[in-house]
Amino acid sequence: MNRPSISVAMSVYNGERFLAESIESVLAQTHADFEFLILDDGATDGSAAIIDRFAALDPRIRPIHRGNRGLIASLNQLLAEARAPIIARMDADDIAYPHRFERQLAFLAANPDYGVVSSWADDIDADGLAMPNNGQDHPADHAGFLEAVHHSTPLCHPATMYRRDLVLAVGGYHRAFQHCEDFDLWLRLAELTKLCSLQEPLLKYRRTDSQVSNRHIVEQKTNAAIAYFAWLERRAGRPDPTADLDIMPPLEQLDALFGSPGIAQAVRAKVARGLIYSPIALRGEGFGLLLRHIDEGGRGKDLWRTVVRLMRFGQPRRAIQLAATLAGAGR
Repeated sequence: MNRPSISVAMSVYNGERFLAESIESVLAQTHADFEFLILDDGATDGSAAIIDRFAALDPRIRPIHRGNRGLIASLNQLLAEARAPIIARMDADDIAYPHRFERQLAFLAANPDYGVVSSWADDIDADGLAMPNNGQDHPADHAGFLEAVHHSTPLCHPATMYRRDLVLAVGGYHRAFQHCEDFDLWLRLAELTKLCSLQEPLLKYRRTDSQVSNRHIVEQKTNAAIAYFAWLERRAGRPDPTADLDIMPPLEQLDALFGSPGIAQAVRAKVARGLIYSPIALRGEGFGLLLRHIDEGGRGKDLWRTVVRLMRFGQPRRAIQLAATLAGAGR
């Protein structure tokens, strides 16, 4: 068989509600020379049947069925089985605009020094209706990417296209970085190649209450902060203490892991500022992390505003507790 120019990599777990529309958006691409790997990660709903139905209609689709092993294992398997030199990521609930592959492939062809290109995205809700996007647009060049990593995740993962050999060269997705495996990968790739986003929306990105970034927001932001400090270690010419981890240790063990006092506190400070707008985090374990951050010297008007947010979130007891902690700390 001739090698396709692109391997589309999609992992699916119980995604039947949006899966057909997502697959159809890939099959409708103006650049049609691709293979479409769809990995059924042990789904217990109707996802497998949907995948097989589309595979019977379009020979570009390569279905992979196996037991549940999680997203990181799925992404690494898709990387291993892909036949094309370029990988286009796609999630099972998003919708690609028809010219997405064409635009990104042209960019990579014209810019061999770039190994990863993403794009802006239009946010949609569970019903496919447009949502306001209050976030910052992703950077247009590598310099902007390097600036953005200090305060955000500067690429939309399901909108990315990247060179397979480079991702394999840095070891693929690292298992320890649950729910932020993409951010860790971008930071490792930034030491080998350039990354950016096209300055136009090429994807409809679906936001729902059940998505990982909501359900696992504390773990996601904690692991992202650890990835950031591991990146700083590498940039300083020191070994990456997370390189061989399969599971991230508790926060209290980070000082020992990095061989540096204050890392756990620095991670908490970085995470706390990312949780103060999240109802899920403040109703759950994120609240305790926020209190610990204040005990360790956290301050600012945004923390006092969080008292009001907690009232809006239906958490009056926690609002009172936070106000008392801030007052007692003199913040």
